[in-house]
Amino acid sequence: MDISLPALVSILALVILVGISCVNEDLNVGFLGIAFGIIVGGVFAGTPASKVMNAFPLSLFMILVGVTFLFGMAQTNGTMEKLTAYSIRACKGNTALVPIIIYILATFITTIGPGNIAGCALMAPVAMAIASKVKMPAFLMTLLVVGACNGAAFSPFAPTGIISNGIIAKCAPELGIPADYLNTLAWKIHFNSTIAQGFVNIGGFFVMGGLKWIREQKGAALDIDELAPKPEPFNAAQTTTLLLVAILIILVVVPGLPGVKGTLPKTITNMLSNVGSISFVLSIVLMLTGYGDSKAAVKVMPWSVIMMVCGVSVLIDVMDKAGGLNFLVEVMASVAGPTTICFWTAFVPAVISAYSSSSGVVMPMFLPMTPGLVELTGGDPIAIISAIDVGSHLVDTSPLSTLGALCIASAGEEEDKGVLFRKLLIWGLSMSIVSGIVCYVFFGLLGF
Repeated sequence: MDISLPALVSILALVILVGISCVNEDLNVGFLGIAFGIIVGGVFAGTPASKVMNAFPLSLFMILVGVTFLFGMAQTNGTMEKLTAYSIRACKGNTALVPIIIYILATFITTIGPGNIAGCALMAPVAMAIASKVKMPAFLMTLLVVGACNGAAFSPFAPTGIISNGIIAKCAPELGIPADYLNTLAWKIHFNSTIAQGFVNIGGFFVMGGLKWIREQKGAALDIDELAPKPEPFNAAQTTTLLLVAILIILVVVPGLPGVKGTLPKTITNMLSNVGSISFVLSIVLMLTGYGDSKAAVKVMPWSVIMMVCGVSVLIDVMDKAGGLNFLVEVMASVAGPTTICFWTAFVPAVISAYSSSSGVVMPMFLPMTPGLVELTGGDPIAIISAIDVGSHLVDTSPLSTLGALCIASAGEEEDKGVLFRKLLIWGLSMSIVSGIVCYVFFGLLGF
């Protein structure tokens, strides 16, 4: 396979970018991506810097800002924390129900909007404190919390899902995916991720000692007020926030339902064209009523991830125009067929993601390859997209990832954190192979 100089340099720039993201988490590689894109485009591809910067995904940026701002206010006014506390009390002292409650709650909270990182940051301290009280190993609780948060990360309301869906929408014309199917496809990808990651992490929970722990808890009970003290009732600000989150879900889901689509006034659909625009409109209520602190919300927004994704997208666009993306596609397609491509598109991103940002670097790097991989291998586009998304995130139980690190930091004092670190590292790295096998079976053979 021949490769041009611009294509080679663009790939080298990406390799350097990924390498930096692996060894130095303090550097935001999004800004480096923009700078590398300008250098590669201007010096080697003959592209002016103004055109390179036009590749900045403004629509994706605005959607991410809108959603994370709304949920930033929901987080800082105590709504999400109180919702978590009330939900935990649903086990009513039956300790054997704790794993189910934790998994369902983490899945629900991640799905409605905060996303995997914010969801895990919210859940980890509570879940680990409960694990200490019910004598559940922190390793098992980590599998539940991280597994649930990452499994639900591709919700159309969550930042990771928004990033994935934004890239898919850009590739849709080449894949033959109609625009009116994108909303349905977003939920399909979310479902695929939830099922595949749930299968691995719930299965891992039972195999690694969870089944034994549940048997030991048979008939055991714990004072629910000790496990999760009853919080104060929701105040006006928190009740309003919950109502707005419900409205957000309704306004995103209902307009795309059969029989509803096309019946709403255009003035309404123009304003509420995506989850980001809806979030901006709903944010007005919290801001003007004083129920949401906009300054506090801005501070907790994941600006680093937002800029990482957008900046890397600029370099990927330059690499695409320079021919580097096509070369990488040809390399992967040369070792894969229509079904085995699902193994490779999960395994390779997983290996890189073990040391780099899953949502900010790895996923945006591989998703644009989908049209080329479909063309060269004959693989199913939804299967390939699902494999890339699952593969790039299934390794995040590793303590080298933000989610794994959050759980270690929240583990009880009785836990040997050195041992916990080692267990999570082995588990996380092993997920690169597991993700490839699971995605090959679920998406390649079974056709999920």
